[in-house]
Amino acid sequence: KKTVNSRSGGFLFPRVQMLRSAAQASGLMRRQLSTNSRNKIVAPPMVFIRGEEMTRYCMDIILERCIEPRIDTSAWEFYDLSCKSRDDSEDQCLRDAVAAGARVGAIFKEPTVTPTDEQKASLGLKKAWGSPNGAMRRGWNGITISRDTIHIEGMELGYKRPVLFERHAVGGEYGAGFKTVGAGKVLTVFLPKDGGDVTIVDQRTLNDEDNAVVTYHNPLDNVPDLAHHFFSRCLEAEVTPYVVTKKTVFKWQEGFWKKMKEVFDEHYHSKFVAAGLLNKCGGELPHLISDAATMQIIRWTDGGFGMAAHNYDGDMLTDEVAQVHRSPGFITSNLIGKAEDGSLIKEFEASHGTVADMWHAHLRGEETSLNPLGMVEALIGAMNHSAFLSGAAPEILEFTSRLRAAMHALMVSGRGTRDLCGPNGLTTEAFIDAVAAKLDEDDMTLAPAAPAPVGPVIDDSDVDDEALQALWAELDANGDGHIEFEELKLGLKKLNLHPKKWLPAHK
Repeated sequence: KKTVNSRSGGFLFPRVQMLRSAAQASGLMRRQLSTNSRNKIVAPPMVFIRGEEMTRYCMDIILERCIEPRIDTSAWEFYDLSCKSRDDSEDQCLRDAVAAGARVGAIFKEPTVTPTDEQKASLGLKKAWGSPNGAMRRGWNGITISRDTIHIEGMELGYKRPVLFERHAVGGEYGAGFKTVGAGKVLTVFLPKDGGDVTIVDQRTLNDEDNAVVTYHNPLDNVPDLAHHFFSRCLEAEVTPYVVTKKTVFKWQEGFWKKMKEVFDEHYHSKFVAAGLLNKCGGELPHLISDAATMQIIRWTDGGFGMAAHNYDGDMLTDEVAQVHRSPGFITSNLIGKAEDGSLIKEFEASHGTVADMWHAHLRGEETSLNPLGMVEALIGAMNHSAFLSGAAPEILEFTSRLRAAMHALMVSGRGTRDLCGPNGLTTEAFIDAVAAKLDEDDMTLAPAAPAPVGPVIDDSDVDDEALQALWAELDANGDGHIEFEELKLGLKKLNLHPKKWLPAHK
């Protein structure tokens, strides 16, 4: 039987379960978790990257009130990637953080600011420093960015079951070179490393006087690693995997699909068949054209599926997943890399930014209510991975499980932040205080009891009544003020939102 309360609201991997069981058998768990004990839980090494604005303020409070009173973080390494720190150190702080992450292997990162020219001027920076993400992906041999739905026990958000997503972490438009040129000819050539024959990749004539010429490539050597990571996670979470490309038009994407399918057929096909996860898709690894994926993400609200895609497609599609699942605050964002010894380097962060508007409100002295769930899930993921790498820190897993359960219990009981609990929800500081108090309850249950799942409170001011009335009129075909089944069916068909019988495994 699988155990709920994993990083993404899915399931614990066997080794994580083994460590937790060891803690339970030893009898150390409750004694070490007690805040009345003189001894804190000693955390294994981990890299903690600080960002700025509202998310940094929020994480500082979480560290002060929830983590440091209970966890000995002396083995953690802290790095400041705020704009000022990067500017003052000429980005040495970023290089140091990347080197530390490669050495330690478990990283938590707060959201950071990539300054615009306007912010460069207002902050007095020497330059507008670029995003740190590229340096991190290169320094940690990035394979994939895992972005999964976060689920709150006892509360329904968007998807009912987990949705797992892998976004190829390298290549594509993000590493493109370009020039704006006039009319003429463009020749793209490949020069082999060993000095072999030159290959012409593309040649074309430009007739326009203004052209953007763009060059990029998609490395494929690490796609098998991505495939193993993706398929093993889908199998563990018992979801159906889909590979997403536009290979029917972009023929160069065929290589990604072929490598994914080769790994699947050799190592995973029989396991997925035995688990019944391919019953509705012909018994083979399903492929989705990216256009179709955009529609299915909206339709498959039961969840229970995974997708793997190229870098850019993955970026766009996971934004869509976030919107269906309420907001970017309810999906994870974890960079998976590979160390020289073959072990996985994992960096965990929230999917959202620094929440600048709320930060400015805070600076004006106004109340704020920031939901820290995405950041805390990232911290939990990093702490759990550090425990896995250390091989002997089961009490960390028990603590992170209690931390998650404390947040869930408060949210379900109406004592969460205002995005979930409406105007009566708690402020940023009050919610974190409530989590800290919940952690001290010896009899706290991991699964809050509820007769039925509750939903987030949605303020009427967020509802467009005019648009809703227009939708009602569209569905009420005969205008009698009632919507019968056939009218609903007709209306959903017109809107192209009707469930389709052929949707694999998601009826």
